[in-house]
Amino acid sequence: MSEDTEGLRDRLARQSEDAIGKLAQELLENPLITGAIAQAFTAREKAAQAQEVAMGALNLPSAADLERLTRRVRSVSQRLEGIEDGVDRLDGKLARAGDDATPSRLEAMEEQLSALTRELSALREALPGVAAQVPSSQERLEVTE
Repeated sequence: MSEDTEGLRDRLARQSEDAIGKLAQELLENPLITGAIAQAFTAREKAAQAQEVAMGALNLPSAADLERLTRRVRSVSQRLEGIEDGVDRLDGKLARAGDDATPSRLEAMEEQLSALTRELSALREALPGVAAQVPSSQERLEVTE
Protein backbone atom coordinates (compact mmCIF):
# COMPACT_ATOMS: atom_id res chain seq x y z
CA MET A 1 0.00 0.00 0.00
CA SER A 2 1.06 3.47 -0.61
CA GLU A 3 1.47 6.19 1.96
CA ASP A 4 -1.52 8.04 0.56
CA THR A 5 -3.79 5.04 1.16
CA GLU A 6 -2.56 4.58 4.74
CA GLY A 7 -2.91 8.30 5.46
CA LEU A 8 -6.44 8.29 4.04
CA ARG A 9 -7.33 5.23 6.13
CA ASP A 10 -6.00 6.82 9.34
CA ARG A 11 -7.80 10.07 8.60
CA LEU A 12 -11.09 8.24 7.93
CA ALA A 13 -10.67 6.22 11.17
CA ARG A 14 -10.08 9.39 13.20
CA GLN A 15 -13.02 11.17 11.60
CA SER A 16 -15.26 8.14 12.18
CA GLU A 17 -14.22 7.93 15.83
CA ASP A 18 -14.86 11.65 16.28
CA ALA A 19 -18.28 11.40 14.61
CA ILE A 20 -19.28 8.39 16.73
CA GLY A 21 -18.08 10.16 19.90
CA LYS A 22 -20.08 13.29 19.06
CA LEU A 23 -23.17 11.21 18.29
CA ALA A 24 -22.85 9.32 21.58
CA GLN A 25 -22.36 12.58 23.49
CA GLU A 26 -25.44 14.15 21.89
CA LEU A 27 -27.52 11.05 22.62
CA LEU A 28 -26.47 11.06 26.28
CA GLU A 29 -27.26 14.77 26.58
CA ASN A 30 -30.70 14.33 25.02
CA PRO A 31 -33.32 14.29 27.84
CA LEU A 32 -35.62 12.06 25.81
CA ILE A 33 -32.94 9.36 25.47
CA THR A 34 -31.79 9.59 29.12
CA GLY A 35 -35.42 9.42 30.26
CA ALA A 36 -36.00 6.32 28.13
CA ILE A 37 -32.87 4.67 29.56
CA ALA A 38 -33.96 5.51 33.12
CA GLN A 39 -37.44 4.07 32.45
CA ALA A 40 -35.90 0.93 30.97
CA PHE A 41 -33.80 0.41 34.11
CA THR A 42 -36.84 1.04 36.32
CA ALA A 43 -38.88 -1.45 34.31
CA ARG A 44 -36.06 -3.98 34.56
CA GLU A 45 -35.94 -3.57 38.35
CA LYS A 46 -39.72 -3.94 38.65
CA ALA A 47 -39.63 -7.04 36.45
CA ALA A 48 -36.94 -8.58 38.66
CA GLN A 49 -39.02 -7.83 41.77
CA ALA A 50 -42.13 -9.33 40.13
CA GLN A 51 -40.14 -12.41 39.16
CA GLU A 52 -38.92 -12.80 42.73
CA VAL A 53 -42.48 -12.48 44.10
CA ALA A 54 -43.78 -15.00 41.56
CA MET A 55 -41.03 -17.47 42.39
CA GLY A 56 -41.78 -17.01 46.08
CA ALA A 57 -45.48 -17.66 45.44
CA LEU A 58 -44.54 -20.87 43.62
CA ASN A 59 -42.24 -21.75 46.52
CA LEU A 60 -39.20 -21.73 44.22
CA PRO A 61 -35.90 -20.37 45.50
CA SER A 62 -34.41 -17.31 43.88
CA ALA A 63 -30.76 -17.00 42.89
CA ALA A 64 -30.16 -14.94 46.05
CA ASP A 65 -31.77 -17.69 48.16
CA LEU A 66 -29.55 -20.30 46.55
CA GLU A 67 -26.47 -18.14 47.14
CA ARG A 68 -27.35 -17.70 50.83
CA LEU A 69 -27.95 -21.44 51.14
CA THR A 70 -24.62 -22.17 49.45
CA ARG A 71 -22.80 -19.87 51.89
CA ARG A 72 -24.49 -21.55 54.86
CA VAL A 73 -23.62 -25.03 53.60
CA ARG A 74 -19.99 -23.95 53.16
CA SER A 75 -19.96 -22.55 56.69
CA VAL A 76 -21.42 -25.76 58.15
CA SER A 77 -18.96 -27.81 56.10
CA GLN A 78 -16.01 -25.81 57.44
CA ARG A 79 -17.26 -26.17 61.02
CA LEU A 80 -17.74 -29.90 60.53
CA GLU A 81 -14.21 -30.23 59.18
CA GLY A 82 -12.95 -28.43 62.28
CA ILE A 83 -14.86 -30.83 64.52
CA GLU A 84 -13.52 -33.81 62.59
CA ASP A 85 -9.97 -32.49 63.00
CA GLY A 86 -10.54 -32.11 66.74
CA VAL A 87 -11.90 -35.64 67.02
CA ASP A 88 -8.90 -36.96 65.08
CA ARG A 89 -6.51 -35.13 67.40
CA LEU A 90 -8.33 -36.46 70.47
CA ASP A 91 -8.29 -39.97 69.03
CA GLY A 92 -4.56 -39.67 68.45
CA LYS A 93 -3.95 -38.48 72.00
CA LEU A 94 -5.98 -41.37 73.40
CA ALA A 95 -4.09 -43.84 71.23
CA ARG A 96 -0.75 -42.42 72.42
CA ALA A 97 -1.86 -42.61 76.04
CA GLY A 98 -1.92 -46.35 75.54
CA ASP A 99 -4.76 -48.80 75.52
CA ASP A 100 -2.98 -50.97 78.13
CA ALA A 101 -3.07 -48.21 80.76
CA THR A 102 -6.88 -47.94 80.80
CA PRO A 103 -7.74 -51.43 82.20
CA SER A 104 -5.06 -51.17 84.88
CA ARG A 105 -6.39 -47.75 85.94
CA LEU A 106 -9.92 -49.19 86.16
CA GLU A 107 -8.69 -52.08 88.28
CA ALA A 108 -6.89 -49.68 90.62
CA MET A 109 -10.05 -47.58 90.98
CA GLU A 110 -12.14 -50.67 91.72
CA GLU A 111 -9.67 -51.75 94.41
CA GLN A 112 -9.78 -48.30 96.02
CA LEU A 113 -13.59 -48.32 95.99
CA SER A 114 -13.65 -51.77 97.58
CA ALA A 115 -11.21 -50.64 100.27
CA LEU A 116 -13.33 -47.55 100.99
CA THR A 117 -16.48 -49.67 101.19
CA ARG A 118 -14.84 -52.02 103.69
CA GLU A 119 -13.62 -49.11 105.81
CA LEU A 120 -17.09 -47.52 105.86
CA SER A 121 -18.67 -50.82 106.86
CA ALA A 122 -16.13 -51.25 109.65
CA LEU A 123 -16.78 -47.72 110.91
CA ARG A 124 -20.55 -48.24 110.85
CA GLU A 125 -20.25 -51.43 112.86
CA ALA A 126 -17.88 -49.79 115.35
CA LEU A 127 -20.28 -46.96 116.18
CA PRO A 128 -22.31 -47.78 119.31
CA GLY A 129 -26.11 -47.63 119.23
CA VAL A 130 -26.46 -47.29 115.49
CA ALA A 131 -29.39 -49.28 114.21
CA ALA A 132 -29.04 -51.28 111.07
CA GLN A 133 -29.78 -49.13 108.14
CA VAL A 134 -32.89 -50.07 106.16
CA PRO A 135 -32.58 -49.87 102.38
CA SER A 136 -34.60 -47.03 100.89
CA SER A 137 -36.71 -49.49 98.91
CA GLN A 138 -37.92 -51.01 102.18
CA GLU A 139 -38.56 -47.81 104.11
CA ARG A 140 -42.09 -46.85 105.07
CA LEU A 141 -43.23 -43.32 104.66
CA GLU A 142 -45.20 -41.67 107.44
CA VAL A 143 -48.44 -40.08 106.32
CA THR A 144 -49.68 -37.12 108.31
CA GLU A 145 -53.02 -35.44 108.02
